[in-house]
Amino acid sequence: MDELSDPVAIGVVVAAHGVRGTLRVRAIGSGRHLRKDSEPVVAGVRRRISGSRQTPKGFLLDLEGIENRADADSVRGKELFLDRGELDAPDEGEFYVADLVGLTAVNDSGQVIGPVLDTFETAAHEVLMVREENEDLYVPFTMEHVPEVDLEAGRMVIRPPES
Repeated sequence: MDELSDPVAIGVVVAAHGVRGTLRVRAIGSGRHLRKDSEPVVAGVRRRISGSRQTPKGFLLDLEGIENRADADSVRGKELFLDRGELDAPDEGEFYVADLVGLTAVNDSGQVIGPVLDTFETAAHEVLMVREENEDLYVPFTMEHVPEVDLEAGRMVIRPPES
């Protein structure tokens, strides 16, 4: 991937919007990096965002070098990446979703449940997929279900929903 040593996904191209190459993009996380003059890598090419508007269905982005609907269609489904060093520092109590994968999930008593294998977004919130022995647990990434995250220790406390 073009010059990224530690890539972090910040969005996904959902569709073309109109005929001038505008992209509809679903943010991964807050979307604060999907802003004008940011230069994410899309499909292996670094492109400057020349216009950004937030809508109820995501962001509408204009990227340099994507001039028409055919160009926009060619990057549909592709992720937008920035290098970790280009990201704004997260606020207190905020985390980049990519940083949660690989953490060890423990219960309130500190007993290991298993590793966080993946995350995905729902309409309500991010959901963590935690492997417990041979079963996957799906844990909403909310204060109620994940009261503590310690990136330095590589662990998080989880309270899975009752099934």
